[in-house]
Amino acid sequence: MPVGAGSHQNLQRSFDELGVPLCEVTFCVLDLETTGGNRNDDMITEIGAVKVRGGERLGTFQTLVNPGKAIPPQITVLTGLTNSLVAPAPRIESVLPSLLSFIGDSVIVAHNSAFDMGFIRAALRRADRPAWSGTVIDTVPLARRLVRDEVPNCKLGTLASRYRFEHQPSHRALDDALATVDLLHLLIERAAGLGVLGLDDLVALGKIGGHPNAAKLKQTAALPRTPGVYMFRDPADRVLYVGKATNLRQRVRSYFGSDDRRKIGPMLREMKTVTHIELPDPLTAEIVETRIIGTSMPRYNRRGTTAAKYCYVKLDTESPWPRLSVVKNPAKTGVHLGPLPSRKMAALVVDGLHTALPLRRCTQRLARDHRPDPSAPVCSAAQLGVAHCPCSGTADAREYAACVEQAKRAMFGDPAYVVDALRSRMTDLAGQQRFEEAAMTRDRLSAVLGAIRRTSLLRALGEIGDAEVTLGDTTWVVSAGRLVDVRAAGRLTAALPIEALDVIESGRPTPRVHADEALCLAKFFDKRAEQLHVSCSGAWSFPVHATTEIPPIPRAA
Repeated sequence: MPVGAGSHQNLQRSFDELGVPLCEVTFCVLDLETTGGNRNDDMITEIGAVKVRGGERLGTFQTLVNPGKAIPPQITVLTGLTNSLVAPAPRIESVLPSLLSFIGDSVIVAHNSAFDMGFIRAALRRADRPAWSGTVIDTVPLARRLVRDEVPNCKLGTLASRYRFEHQPSHRALDDALATVDLLHLLIERAAGLGVLGLDDLVALGKIGGHPNAAKLKQTAALPRTPGVYMFRDPADRVLYVGKATNLRQRVRSYFGSDDRRKIGPMLREMKTVTHIELPDPLTAEIVETRIIGTSMPRYNRRGTTAAKYCYVKLDTESPWPRLSVVKNPAKTGVHLGPLPSRKMAALVVDGLHTALPLRRCTQRLARDHRPDPSAPVCSAAQLGVAHCPCSGTADAREYAACVEQAKRAMFGDPAYVVDALRSRMTDLAGQQRFEEAAMTRDRLSAVLGAIRRTSLLRALGEIGDAEVTLGDTTWVVSAGRLVDVRAAGRLTAALPIEALDVIESGRPTPRVHADEALCLAKFFDKRAEQLHVSCSGAWSFPVHATTEIPPIPRAA
């Protein structure tokens, strides 16, 4: 199937990807009466619980509880519970087993759940029972999110009266639990208008309530719970932001709740619609995300929009006296490291290699028949003994060739000599208590190793030729370093929606514009090399054996 053909709407979702529909969730609506509001000092006097699923009542649980202490008069006035009424009732320690059995694996629902669950957790703790770890839904924040503009407050009595619930609260546990059931059904009905169809949506909705852009949550109604790419678009349909997700629905909805990054607010205010592309797996989603960012350049994306700043460290092997330089684009000849994400990193790499190897540092272009001028001054680096100076004729050609060979070995993935030299330099500086200089040397070593590993990964990807790489039931088809197709056994999959127009030439440095996608593929293959089944026309050299371990700076005794 050609890249870009077909429709991404052809993806077939599995049942698990649809989430748990609310109509299939068993809720246990809970309410307690107590001797007061302090969960540590006060005790439970009555428990009421109602189990429901799909709008049908499955069972009820009601019991008085002997609190082991007097009920204050004001509580008796409020609830009608007296000391004589609860005296013959069982203690909470005896009630807990039957209550927990009734709840089972249900989702607990309560109006102001912090109060009810606070007393339940305290009772479990006093009885030396395991802490409650199940899902709890509080109807208070849900009501504030869904009906706050229709009522003066979100007290249970106010809501029951306003919406004429079948059951009215009376400050008795079972009555209040039944009223909360009516409230739960109302809230689920209202939430459906915001695209809340599954349990995870309902749990998250309570946290979204106060978000200034929560009204736009309905834009997420059509999002599936599958891997893919999402795009926030402005009123002119321009892409503001592109992101990838393992679960599209969950990720996009998180922007309206837990994501407090500074750029999110302005982006959501500008956002008009959310579109998405469903994809068969997270790796493909990351590849497509990278391609869309590269073509759309969304202004709220940072990663993937800086390829124009990428550069290379080049060793000009065509020169009779090769030197290191930082270049914007790779040359047809020479040895390169990169592309690297910034000139700052490239400069650190050059400094690190210069610290380990006495390559010339002068920028003068030297011809093959170069004859040094006897009167030419010796450069300062050569005077300090840290570099050769062929310009002045003081450099030995054989020694310099050996130095160049070590640089080439390092740049092709064998940095042992460079690592030893920089480690020795760090030790010497630390021994002289010149710790800032030792730290600078460590940073240079880190940059060198990072650049070598990055380049080794890209080089390994470029060498595999045409390949089919399989993990589990998913097969990625790679050609000349680019992902061109993906197949998932047992599922209908669409072709990649963004074409891979250019290829990466084997043996050549990876172009800047392809670096992010190529690194994504290479890192995935490297990390999971032992799990992959591979068929390729070229050489498969994953995992890449290139260390990035940085030795610590020695400290003086």
